[in-house]
Amino acid sequence: MMKKMSIPTSKISLVLFLCQIISALDVPLDSKLLEDLSQPPTITQQSPKDYIVDPRENIVIQCEAKGKPPPSFSWTRNGTHFDIDKDAQVTMKPNSGTLVINIMNGGKAEAYEGVYQCTARNERGAAISNNIIIRPSRSPLWTKEKLEPNHVREGDSLVLHCRPPVGLPPPIIFWMDNAFQRLPQSERVSQGLNGDLYFSNVQPEDTREDYICYARFNHTQTIQQKQPISVKVLSTKPVTERQPVLLTPTGSTSTKVELRGNVLLLECIAAGLPTPVIRWIKEGGELPANRTFFENFKKTLKIIDVSEADSGNYKCIARNTLGSVHHVISVTVKAAPYWITAPRNLVLSPGEDGTLICRANGNPKPSISWLANGVPIAIAPEDPSRKVDGDTIIFSHVQERSSAVYQCNASNEYGYLLANAFVNVLAEPPRILTPANKLYQVIADSPALLDCAYFGSPKPEIEWFKGVKGSILRGNEYVFHDNGTLEIPVAQKNSAGTYTCVARNELGKIQNEVQLEIKDPTMIIKQPEYKVIQRYGQVSFECIIKHDSTLLPTVTWLKDNDELPDDERFLVGKDNLTIMNVTDKDDGTYTCIVNTTLDSVSASAVLTVVAAPPTPAIIYARPNPPFDLELTGQLERSIDLSWIPGDENNSPITSFVIEYEDALHEPGVWHYQTEVPGTQTTVQLKLSPYVNYSFRVIAVNKIGRSQPSEPSEQYLTKSASPDENPANVQGIGSEPDNLVITWEPLKGFQSNGPGLQYKVSWRQKDVDDEWTSVIVANVSKYIVSGTPTFVPYEVKVQALNDLGYAPEPSEVIGHSGEDLPMVAPGNVQVHVINSTLAKVHWDPVPLKSVRGHLQGYKIYYWKVQSLSRRSRRHVEKKILTFRGNKTFGMLPGLEPYSSYKLNVRVVNGKGEGPASPDKAFKTPEGVPSSPSFLKITNPTLDSLTLEWGSPTHPNGVLTSYTLKFQPINNTHELGPLIEIRIPANESSLILKNLNYSTRYKFYFNAQTSVGSGSQITEEAVTIMDEAGILRPAVGAGKAMASRQVDIATQGWFIGLMCAVALLILILLIVCFIRRNKGGKYPVKEKEDAHADPEIQPMKEDDGTFGEYSDAEDHKPLKKGSRTPSDRTVKKEDSDDSLVDYGEGVNGQFNEDGSFIGQYSGKKEKEPAEGNESSEAPSPVNAMNSFV
Repeated sequence: MMKKMSIPTSKISLVLFLCQIISALDVPLDSKLLEDLSQPPTITQQSPKDYIVDPRENIVIQCEAKGKPPPSFSWTRNGTHFDIDKDAQVTMKPNSGTLVINIMNGGKAEAYEGVYQCTARNERGAAISNNIIIRPSRSPLWTKEKLEPNHVREGDSLVLHCRPPVGLPPPIIFWMDNAFQRLPQSERVSQGLNGDLYFSNVQPEDTREDYICYARFNHTQTIQQKQPISVKVLSTKPVTERQPVLLTPTGSTSTKVELRGNVLLLECIAAGLPTPVIRWIKEGGELPANRTFFENFKKTLKIIDVSEADSGNYKCIARNTLGSVHHVISVTVKAAPYWITAPRNLVLSPGEDGTLICRANGNPKPSISWLANGVPIAIAPEDPSRKVDGDTIIFSHVQERSSAVYQCNASNEYGYLLANAFVNVLAEPPRILTPANKLYQVIADSPALLDCAYFGSPKPEIEWFKGVKGSILRGNEYVFHDNGTLEIPVAQKNSAGTYTCVARNELGKIQNEVQLEIKDPTMIIKQPEYKVIQRYGQVSFECIIKHDSTLLPTVTWLKDNDELPDDERFLVGKDNLTIMNVTDKDDGTYTCIVNTTLDSVSASAVLTVVAAPPTPAIIYARPNPPFDLELTGQLERSIDLSWIPGDENNSPITSFVIEYEDALHEPGVWHYQTEVPGTQTTVQLKLSPYVNYSFRVIAVNKIGRSQPSEPSEQYLTKSASPDENPANVQGIGSEPDNLVITWEPLKGFQSNGPGLQYKVSWRQKDVDDEWTSVIVANVSKYIVSGTPTFVPYEVKVQALNDLGYAPEPSEVIGHSGEDLPMVAPGNVQVHVINSTLAKVHWDPVPLKSVRGHLQGYKIYYWKVQSLSRRSRRHVEKKILTFRGNKTFGMLPGLEPYSSYKLNVRVVNGKGEGPASPDKAFKTPEGVPSSPSFLKITNPTLDSLTLEWGSPTHPNGVLTSYTLKFQPINNTHELGPLIEIRIPANESSLILKNLNYSTRYKFYFNAQTSVGSGSQITEEAVTIMDEAGILRPAVGAGKAMASRQVDIATQGWFIGLMCAVALLILILLIVCFIRRNKGGKYPVKEKEDAHADPEIQPMKEDDGTFGEYSDAEDHKPLKKGSRTPSDRTVKKEDSDDSLVDYGEGVNGQFNEDGSFIGQYSGKKEKEPAEGNESSEAPSPVNAMNSFV
């Protein structure tokens, strides 16, 4: 096949159709060729078949077409010719078939309702558009009606009818109250597909007087309101439960017809008490995976993109605790026509054969009819080369007069398809598209490919000759390709020369010559070698090459297949690489790569760095400045400079930097002139005219740069005409009607003499115009006014002074100013990939309409509303920019279950073009966010109350909540996990039958039909007893737990421990003193004499003491015992009781402050009561019990 060569984008419109070829004729994508070829019309843009317009705005009916010559346009309305010249309100856009009907200046949209069709015609045929039905949108008011209040008994069902006015398109229905708040909906109360509000059973809270049905007409952005409906629920006790009954649909069976590719919506709403739950099944099959969704609390079954396979019986089952009821919906999927094989354009040569095939399917099977140039083929002019065979047209031995546009119409009762396909018969003499005398250069012993791109109709024959009088090339040493290319598999030196390509057909003959040169291969004759070098040494790698004398080689060095480090120690010479002061990091593989325009070779070597022997410390410093500068050999354009180096200070001088001063133009400013190796002390310097030079030299070593030397004597060069022209010449328009030519002015010494000026020249490219020139002063900009918008210009700027002109400057291509694009992208389509990502497609705009450099496309998109909340919000438009001539883009970060709109605009250097019509789309449901809060309140012995808030971002319709919880023991081990499913309309739950004084951990999340969202966790503790010894406040779940855990850090607890320790210390000191005195301390007697029944344990909250009974006061406490809560205090509840800090005896005080229990005469221990631990409850143990 022939290679497709790149062409300017402006020619793509024609190429798109010439590429669709079913014949032996291939059309090369050559821009000059395409400009000359005739083409029948092709419709490229048209309005939708069913076009609903806003009656308040002008009606624009699109019809765009391409062809050669450009087509003319005409319209029919309701099947008859539509003479737009007779209607002052109707105009047609220039060079277009698009109609604009002026409604805003007094016209009425209703007067222009009808069926429109566009015809685009040129000498090669006529293409027609679809039938475009124009209808203005309507948003009628609600009819006045008197609504009686609804009185209904509690538990009964109720239907509030909306009955919205019939609009075009149909309105969107929703229910709100007087405060414009959406009425809450649930499994019990929900809105049906017909807009009615259904109550499965009414509750007292349903009583209100402001049930209002609203109808929103999106096309006209209007909302109509029905009169408020009043509902009063009559309470009855008891409320009678009822088994389910279907409110809609009625009966046991119904039928539904849906079209292929549409969304199938089936609905079942039931009455009953308790509220019935709806379930869907498909009889004899499964619901289609990935296309099935449940909406409206599972009352609506939604299947997207239905096909014939989705036909069948769908059963909805409504069930509550008293029974169930079901309904079977028989679904039949029909299909409007859809393409199997759409006809494609044919490009034929005279005498060739071809076919047009038009195959479509549908349910019922569509009928196929053909038209020729918009006329039914049965009454169209006869063509002996044409034969119609059902869905196929067969062409035999076509002639140029056989060119036409054929229309295939496939239709059934549900719609139609119309496709245009042209037959273009071309008779063209041969043309060779490869440039004449094109030069091909190849390396010896490599393949050579010589192009001969051609076109002709009939297809030309190609022959190759070598030399002017050579014979035709044949044999195995050549390969002849179908696209005309001659291949020499192994090109030798004797293959060089002139080759002639000849193309001929019955209409003519043409030839073209190309040149072939054979070059010697590039070789590395001395490759770099493996090196071992001591640290801080110097190493050099050689890379000596041999190459063809006509090729310019470039040598590149790499280290470990990457660029050399940016380090001044690496010196790249002509044939070598030198590394100074080698370090360990220089270890690696070094590669020399030699490139020419035709070939490339490389060689590598490894460098190994080893440790250097120790050396005495040396002081290094920058070199001293050079001195004794001398100028010799003075010429007009050169001079010799020599100098004596200063002391290098133990670091070799690596280079000398020469700078100059121009005392005539920039006195006191030193400029870089050149740099030479450190072994060189003389250099020849190139000079410019009209400069008063002085020179100075700076020495450089690895430590740094020396101070500059003293300046040399001055040398003034003679004036001359400029040697160079301004650099960076550009032509860029700042306004649509100008061209701003800018350049970088020459510096003072570049002027070469006095009187520097610039000659600015320009002419429009590809137009046979003379150059326009103007001479301006020493400035950097010139503005050309009155230019057409965004056309290419050739621009050049030439320097001149009093002595003459600089050499002829090179030309650069610029453009006059850009203007805003004229056309919006068409055919915007949105493909929703998932709940947060969508893909947007659009057709590119014609490049001529861009009127500037195409920078890309911008997508403006915004969220209209959340489908779960049904509430509008402030529209915040977002913008995504796609660079280049893109035709699609991705929209990330969308919010699930939301309605969005977008439009697309083309962008050039001037700004943005008009927006495409807003495209609406919706994102599917996603998983919800975590519930907004989870509070645990009202702890009792065996229950906790949980309250929660719905997710901040439901991302769909909540179906339920899931609660999981498990107990946690003192060692933080988790108990068994319990799971509870909670209806979505609940916001609180009382958990009963829990263990007392037990910590629980809760996990809580919400679900939509897509899945579960992220969970929120919380912990709480049930209380010990009903007396509320540690009764927490409301919402104390975590707070109570943290109070127990952190008791050891409380101030009162630390103070109490300090007081007890101090008291024990005092008692020990007193006892020690008494014993030393030989006396006895009558503890038992004092205890008997001063027994105090009011001895109390300390309470946690206020530090006071609670009572003990007299009987208990005289019994020693068991070690680690926990007495009943009505008579004594448990360890967990009275953390600060002195009993916890004793040693197993009565923790009582004598009247003089002594600790009686410490010295009591009771030694025996009583058995431990119950199952309590026998370990002494020391303060440490007491604190550990809370951890």
